[in-house]
Amino acid sequence: MIPVVVRNVVTEAQGVVRLVLGSVDGSALPAFDAGAHIDIHLPSGLIRQYSLCRLQSDAQYYEIAVLKDPQSRGGSVEVHSLHIGDAVSISAPKNHFPLVTTGRHSVLVAGGIGVTPLLPMAQQLQKTGQSFEFHYCAKTPETAAFSAALKSASFADKMHFHFSQLAGSDRMDVVNVLSRHSNHSELYICGPADFINHVLLQAKMLGWPEDRVHREFFAAPALAENVSDNTAFKVKIHSTGEVFDVEAYQSIFEVLDNNGVFLAVSCESGVCGTCQTGVIDGIPDHRDVFLTDKEHAEGKFMMPCCSRSKTPILELDL
Repeated sequence: MIPVVVRNVVTEAQGVVRLVLGSVDGSALPAFDAGAHIDIHLPSGLIRQYSLCRLQSDAQYYEIAVLKDPQSRGGSVEVHSLHIGDAVSISAPKNHFPLVTTGRHSVLVAGGIGVTPLLPMAQQLQKTGQSFEFHYCAKTPETAAFSAALKSASFADKMHFHFSQLAGSDRMDVVNVLSRHSNHSELYICGPADFINHVLLQAKMLGWPEDRVHREFFAAPALAENVSDNTAFKVKIHSTGEVFDVEAYQSIFEVLDNNGVFLAVSCESGVCGTCQTGVIDGIPDHRDVFLTDKEHAEGKFMMPCCSRSKTPILELDL
């Protein structure tokens, strides 16, 4: 863990604050690439993941921007209560949403606070002279974090704003935008789960290859999951041969943790990829949004924090 101090708190939009986190002694924090996020360990003990929303101009600082979400599990509310001088701990940067180096045109599509990982992508693409366009969807300019700054950014000519509740603006015509680029571009999407799923569906219908569609969910889609529909199964640990029962009301992670099998877990909802585990035998019942449809079909990896098993025994590469 890396101790940091809140150096500044800035309101970026209605319900959105940007935190500048600095090293305790002014030393350099670990470098990161566009698309990376950090785990932040809050004073209450909660651990949450937030995208680094700006490339470093000074190595001792990181910046995150957080929407105060009334539907959240408490993390965003606690972040909004932090003040300058407060101490927190963070992880080193992790990147499950990197820019790919194909040289193709990049189409960046942000929904609301999903703008945060795409901002450093735009900075990086501009810095390296790569071709790209940036579509930012929000209700109004007042709810769109960084919208004023983006209008005067070095890549302002590549910005396209779509404000659904602003006169003279309109929702993004997803089909029109994606149909112009399906044969020669990379697509990056971040935002609310329903927004991402809508864009993914349109991309699929327009023939975008799955390996050129990159997405990062901040939260799993809301599902009407009934625990009574779950079935019990057994999980086997490949390295030791131990077999544990997973009841219908338990997650694989909970069972492993109760039996002293360490597994790094962060989001507990299949979003962040921290707990990705190899599958030796059995068929996973995938309930994550981190792996692609192709990866789900292959069944080589699964997320024990939320996914289950379609077979009586699931053997994991642990």
